[in-house]
Formats: sequence, structure tokens, C-alpha cells
Amino acid sequence: MRPVFRKLSVLLIVAMILVLSGCSDQYLVLDPKGPIASAQKDLILISSLICLIIAVPVIAMTAVIVWRYRERPNSKAKYKPYWEHSTKLEAIWWGIPIVAIAILAVITVDYTHKLEPSVAIESEQKPIEIQVTSLDWKWLFTYPDEEIATINYVKFPVDTPVVFKLTSDMAMNSFWIPSLGGQLYAMSGMAMTLNLLADEEGVYYGSGANFTGKDFAQMTFNADVTTKEEYDRWVQEVKTTEVALTDAGVDELKEPGTAEVAQFSSFPENLFYNIMTQYVEEGETGAHAHHMTSEASKPDDQAVDEDSSEHHNH
Repeated sequence: MRPVFRKLSVLLIVAMILVLSGCSDQYLVLDPKGPIASAQKDLILISSLICLIIAVPVIAMTAVIVWRYRERPNSKAKYKPYWEHSTKLEAIWWGIPIVAIAILAVITVDYTHKLEPSVAIESEQKPIEIQVTSLDWKWLFTYPDEEIATINYVKFPVDTPVVFKLTSDMAMNSFWIPSLGGQLYAMSGMAMTLNLLADEEGVYYGSGANFTGKDFAQMTFNADVTTKEEYDRWVQEVKTTEVALTDAGVDELKEPGTAEVAQFSSFPENLFYNIMTQYVEEGETGAHAHHMTSEASKPDDQAVDEDSSEHHNH
């Protein structure tokens, strides 16, 4: 090997080590804490293994060919200047990738159908609904049944399905709790539905996975999964000890900027619905007009529930 290539190889290895040293030792996606994340992990591993069936032989053959047919004196490698076609080789390098892609397509379609985010998770426990609003740059969680709200913190019981309803006050964002499942977009003017379940207690990292501006990196939260008894105690504690979130408080939260973790004993009526439809103008036609015509007569949280199953397909 020439000296210049030898030095370049050393530099590349050092650069690779430095880059990989910045990776976290916590591989959240590969350490699932719920059925949705477990199924997604299986899909990742199956897809990776199928791709390796193609990648490993190609990489190995590339190295062998480069070494065997390199320029050198007295080379004993076969030289066939008039060779131009091999049906056997064509069948191998076209047939194997086609079969692998076909298998990947069937598996991906099957998992995509089973992991549709709006499909309810089967459970003996009654689902809990949590409304999620993306603000610049903070997360607002409202609990319509418990009538409490939190900022940059969400709590729910273990082994209980959670129905997250997602919308955005301004820029499109992406709601993601890696240990529990894949991300789903939160968009202004729409209510998306994401069903998740945690089968193990713990505090899980959550964030926005879509860049939204200068404080995007601060837009994180903890998802605290506890027992049902502890969750009920927490709800009562918030209702009796925290202040209410007022309309003025909501306006303040809508101002661009970060926010500390906060809890509120109540929140303005129809808050989620009003944020979702705030950009709809009277008489407007198109997708937004649908909200005005179908929901104006019933602007409550129930209206959002009934409408969400339709909007997740937009």
C-alpha cells in the first residue's frame, strides 16, 4: 500500500472513532418499553438483516477484487479481454436484490398496516386521552378527562393505552417518545392521533423530531410512567395545589421562547379545539373549511375526538 493511502486510512479510522464517540450509550429505539416500539424494533432488525444479505457479499467481493486485480508485477490473476457476458452472473446480481426487495416490501406493508398510529391498542384498561399542542418552543399537554394541564412533562399509568391527540399552534413539529414508538407529525389546523402503551414503569425521553427554529433543541420533555394509583394521586395533587392556566397564560405560552416544567389545575374550555381551528376563516373553502362546517356547532373536546379519526389520514 502506498504511503499516502496508508496515512489516509489511519486518518479515516481516527475520524470514525471521534464521530462515534459523540453517540449516546442509550439506544432508545432498540430498547423498547411498549408493544408498538417492540414491533418497530422487530421491523428494523428484519429489514437490516435482509439488507445485509446483499451488502455483506458485495463489500467482501469488492475488497477481494480490488486486492486480487491490483496492479503488480507478475500478477497471476486471469485476464479475459474479450469476455462480455455471463447469464449466471447476471441472474445472481439482479435476482438476489429483486427477491430481497420483494420480501422487504411484503414485510413493510404488513407492519405498516399493523402499526397504523390511529388504530386503538387492545387492552382491558380504559384508554387515557392526552391532547398535545406544539408551541414555540415548548410542549403543552392537556388532559380533557382530568381537566389538568402540564408543560414539558407528561404522566400516565403503565399498561394503559394512551390516545395522544396532536396539533400545533404554529410550525409543524413531530412528537416522539422513542422508547414507546415512532414519531408522528403535529400540524396546525389538524388533529392527528397516536396510540401508545408503556408496559414498564420509568421516565422516558421525549422530544420534537422536526426542526422548528433556534430553540428546537430545548423542546424536550419527560414521559413519566407510573402505577395507576400513583397517577390518580398525582392528578388530585395537581388539581388541589397548582394554579389554573388562564387565557392570558395561554397567550404567554404562545410567545416564542422556552419554558420550564409546569403543572396547572385547570385550563380554558375547548383550548385544544380553539388552537386547532384558529387559522380557519369564516367562509373559507377547502380542508380548513371542513372544521368550520362540521365542528362549529359542537366546539368541545368530544368534537375533536370524533373528528380526529378522519384527520389522521390527511
